[in-house]
Amino acid sequence: MKPWLLRLLLLLLLLPMIVGLPALTVAAASTSQQASAPASHGTAVFVVPVKQTIESGLQSFLERAYAEAEKAKAEKIILVVDTLGGKIINADEIGGIIRSSKIPTVAYVENRAISAGAYISLNAEQIIMHPGSTIGAAAVVDGSGTLIDDPKIVSAWVAAMRSAAESNGRDPEIAMKMADPFSEVKIEGLNKTFTKGQVVTLSAEEAVKVGYAEHIANSVESAVKWLGLDERTIIEFNPSLAEKVARFVTAPGLSTLLLILGIAGIAIELFVPGFGIPGFIGLLSFGLYFFGHYIAGFAGLETALLFVVGIGLLIVELFVPSFGILGMLGIASLVGGIVMVSYDTGATLGSLVIAVIAAAAVVAVFSYIFKKRGIWNKFILRESLTSEEGFIPAESKILLQGLEGIALTPLRPSGTVDIAGERVDVVTSGEFITAGKRVKVVKVDGTRVIVSEVV
Repeated sequence: MKPWLLRLLLLLLLLPMIVGLPALTVAAASTSQQASAPASHGTAVFVVPVKQTIESGLQSFLERAYAEAEKAKAEKIILVVDTLGGKIINADEIGGIIRSSKIPTVAYVENRAISAGAYISLNAEQIIMHPGSTIGAAAVVDGSGTLIDDPKIVSAWVAAMRSAAESNGRDPEIAMKMADPFSEVKIEGLNKTFTKGQVVTLSAEEAVKVGYAEHIANSVESAVKWLGLDERTIIEFNPSLAEKVARFVTAPGLSTLLLILGIAGIAIELFVPGFGIPGFIGLLSFGLYFFGHYIAGFAGLETALLFVVGIGLLIVELFVPSFGILGMLGIASLVGGIVMVSYDTGATLGSLVIAVIAAAAVVAVFSYIFKKRGIWNKFILRESLTSEEGFIPAESKILLQGLEGIALTPLRPSGTVDIAGERVDVVTSGEFITAGKRVKVVKVDGTRVIVSEVV
């Protein structure tokens, strides 16, 4: 591997410390400075956006937001919600963050609190709706949007929705029907029955009517004023640049793509050396993969080091035969490093299998196109000793096939025979032939002439 590629690898390993930590420190310092406003203004109100797909990056960001709010001794946290949902596992963790926080949370539904977004909002002590906003439609679906009807999954999710609603004095039957399309529920406040195949989605007015929202406000500022917090210090807590990058690269589809590019790039650089660009792309892809998961809070530097050890072992295996031991250890280290940085091990293993298959196809095509540059060519002698290069080729003996001659020496089994006045070195098939006997050429194999006695 080229020295500049090694230097790049070290740079990528240090990238989380170079980029991620300063961003977190600056945000924390800025927050502390704003929170230390004059006492006449009271304590701070943190305004935190929830305007993306609910996944690991958002969870990590909200963990940091709540931690900073507690440091600043904030009076309220207002989550500005506008999301179509996301992963249930991350929504459940976020719900736990809200419930366990010492600081009361208000969910301001700016546009849509759909699916897992509804669950997050229901965990807040108060919900304030923007005019025209909606909350609900929390049925469990897969990645393609197809409704999941597994009783265990549906039951667990419905129970979580009911619990979130009950914990803040809201009608649990409405929350149940937001998540369960297989039941039938009549909502007295709306004088409406939702039958099988339907899920509840409440408008702002309906949410207030059934006690799912406390107020309708045109803006966050209006909501703050209604809460009686307009004299407090308002801190808008936004994701850092590093967290925005992490959110992007930890998305499931992009994570798989980075793994494909990483595996294919490194493999091409190892087996078809001399290009540099595939190796650069591979290291950059893996660097982004580990950087994103590090900033998201799911990885430490030890996982990246484990990955580097795996790469090193594979390189050593290419030049120091170990009967596959080093190769197996290298693969185990690579897989361990990739899986350990993830939040969902099962999903990551699935992505890794897809990435390996796709990368293998890419490497196979690339190796075929540039097969003359492959590393295996270093171990194969491809030089030909031709007469054009000054080498004298051995004369072909094929014309002797079928001719007869006289043994000049005993053939035991090799010896010399006179064929048409020319001395020819021959061998028998194993039998002994005395000198003076008549023989016949029965086979010519390159320069090897095989004879037998003529009876």
